[in-house]
Amino acid sequence: MFDVLVQWWWLAVDAFSTHAVGPALAFLHLGNAIGEPEDIADALLTAALQIAIIACVFRPLEFFAPAENWQDRKLTRVDWRSTLALMLGVSPLFAFLVLSPFAQAFSHAAAWAGLPDEGLLHYFPHIEAHPYLAFGLYYAANDLAYYWMHRAQHAIPWWWALHSMHHSQRQVNCWGNARVSWLDVVIESCLLATVGLVMGVNAGQFAVLVMLAELVQNLAHTNTRIGFGKVVDRLIITPRFHRLHHMLVDPSRPGLHDCNYGQVLAIWDNLFGTALYNEPPRPNGVGDPTVDADNGRGVLAMQWYTLRRFWGAFTSRAGWKPQEATFDTNYRPVPLVRSGGAH
Repeated sequence: MFDVLVQWWWLAVDAFSTHAVGPALAFLHLGNAIGEPEDIADALLTAALQIAIIACVFRPLEFFAPAENWQDRKLTRVDWRSTLALMLGVSPLFAFLVLSPFAQAFSHAAAWAGLPDEGLLHYFPHIEAHPYLAFGLYYAANDLAYYWMHRAQHAIPWWWALHSMHHSQRQVNCWGNARVSWLDVVIESCLLATVGLVMGVNAGQFAVLVMLAELVQNLAHTNTRIGFGKVVDRLIITPRFHRLHHMLVDPSRPGLHDCNYGQVLAIWDNLFGTALYNEPPRPNGVGDPTVDADNGRGVLAMQWYTLRRFWGAFTSRAGWKPQEATFDTNYRPVPLVRSGGAH
């Protein structure tokens, strides 16, 4: 059955590439400048499938079993608009394709050093005969890289200036995973795609990983009280688990919000001491009014003001010092003197 579904998928990709993407690239005189038509078609269909799953599966979960009951969902409107703009525009897969030339440079450098040019997976004996094991190893490496990258996004003020847009949402919902700075997406994508290239993963495997990771994150942001049991909660990022990561800081319990950084696997939070369980749903958002103001802005306005915060922090000495920070009216980072935080 799985093989049949894969065959149907690639037939759809081929048809979309032949009859839509290829002609569009030819009309725009782009050729293969931004990637092969088949890869672009795969990325766009993957995005469309994700949007369909969010709308038809995750959104009904919010309706029938919400974790929080809201009088209205007006603060979520910008999130589904951001989802359409992000998934049908910027894509980690495109970053992987752009970085592909660097894979050739890596291959030449590895050959010069006497190392295998197929990537780090080559060090595992007979790994080519076990594609599922190879994919699992790469998935774990990618997820571990994301965990530490995510912690850096919260620790470095200029990176927090970008990532704070995502945390400004007071109504965490199934569309909220795409409420992100596009510059932050580019940085994330390049870093994670580099992990893939170094590991020796091909574009097809990377596309599958991106889709699975995105779907887990979309589910994790879903406003639902549905649980999956203690065992699954210790392995996979669930809505209950990730919702605590978005909590508004509690002055009576400073540091409580410093938790649950995983993307797909919860094992890293449990391994490195940042996992938090058995807490009731808490209000979401940030305590910094400069960042919280994102809730009154549209998609493009949020991007613009996030860039202003980023530039204010990036050009400031304080913006490079690992610390919790808020932002003043000139978008410069202000180190927090209290033990809590604004995240």
